[in-house]
Amino acid sequence: MAVKALISTLEDEILDPEEETFFLFSHDIPSSNLGFIDPKATTLSLTLADRDFTIHQSPTVLSSTRAGGTTGAVLWKITPLFATYLSSPTSPFNSIFTPTSTVLELGCGISPLTALLLAPRISRYILTDQPYVSRMIHQNLEANPLPSSSAASKPSSRRKKTTSTATSTFPGPGSIQFTALDWELDTPTPSLTGSPATRSFDAVVCCDCIYNEALVDPLVSTTADLARLRLRVQEEEEETDAEEAERSEPCVCIVAQQLRSPDVFEEWAKSFHKQFRMWRVPDELLPEGLRIESGFVVHVGILRESKFEL
Repeated sequence: MAVKALISTLEDEILDPEEETFFLFSHDIPSSNLGFIDPKATTLSLTLADRDFTIHQSPTVLSSTRAGGTTGAVLWKITPLFATYLSSPTSPFNSIFTPTSTVLELGCGISPLTALLLAPRISRYILTDQPYVSRMIHQNLEANPLPSSSAASKPSSRRKKTTSTATSTFPGPGSIQFTALDWELDTPTPSLTGSPATRSFDAVVCCDCIYNEALVDPLVSTTADLARLRLRVQEEEEETDAEEAERSEPCVCIVAQQLRSPDVFEEWAKSFHKQFRMWRVPDELLPEGLRIESGFVVHVGILRESKFEL
């Protein structure tokens, strides 16, 4: 199984979140402030995996007093590093990203970089965040079309307690969509996949969303709800096709973050550990810029309710 192959490359399963916190923060971690690349620039030019990208961001929104947060309005340092790593041919996650895979990203902010690099290798990539980033995420998708594909955008109507406020589809090797999802207000449903034929996700990605204790529980709860969509599909398959259910893989949750506050990290680790079995990606499998001594860490989670056995 692809997921078993992935887990076999990781550190031993984390059994004590407090020990994990102590281990990580006992390292000499550099201070990077919040971790923005350039919060005053309206446009950033980057080259990742031999591709040039232009990312538009909003210093005005970042400095505003908007209720519900503004940190998604600019690009964070970890995002280009993580996007390049996750889409690399040498990444240990290669086995779970296939032409039939559907991936959802939580808290994407204005950046579609991970989607743009990974989409050509999978079926669908769903970007999610609060509605306020919608305009700029669409702008950045239009400014950075997938290779050998033309961009097309299609707005959809706004619905409450739903999965969607706006969608952009970029046809080609894989499709990219943005869908509004508020961790504190919305309940994930299968319609988030954007396809009637797909009712769950192969992976859920979360990149540097953990910096506020108040958002830890809503974030972990949403992550677990998304992972449970695959569990429900597996349960239905058991009733109709036992062989298909046996072949079905659990949803893999990939969480990358900058190490800022031990208190906030421990709060997340404890909450995440209650819902998920948890592993850390070893430094030797990470590029230098994503390692602990650089102030970053990547964890993997499998829902405890799933019937996953090593």
